[in-house]
Amino acid sequence: MLYKFKSKTTADLIMLEANGRRILEIIGKADGSKGILLSAEMPAAIAALQSAVNSEEQAHKLAAEEALHKGEAPPKAPEVSLRQRAAPFLEMLQRCEKAQQEMVWGV
Repeated sequence: MLYKFKSKTTADLIMLEANGRRILEIIGKADGSKGILLSAEMPAAIAALQSAVNSEEQAHKLAAEEALHKGEAPPKAPEVSLRQRAAPFLEMLQRCEKAQQEMVWGV
């Protein structure tokens, strides 16, 4: 399955199910395959997504430092980080917020 995010402000954004579901969980909208994000909800969604990205990066940094402290090889970073996966979604959110337009998916 794919998630197709739409708005009147931007081009459609298509994500694989696992990635789209993870992002929707982060912003608190994981209650179905269809939904809407109102412009009033976008600042909180942007903040939640940026916080999750920063948390993932900080956790990896701490794990690498801990491994080096123990004399072990540091863990590999994910091949595609949350920052990379979320970048197009964040850009879409920011444009929609600026234009005061909602974003929908699954419709």
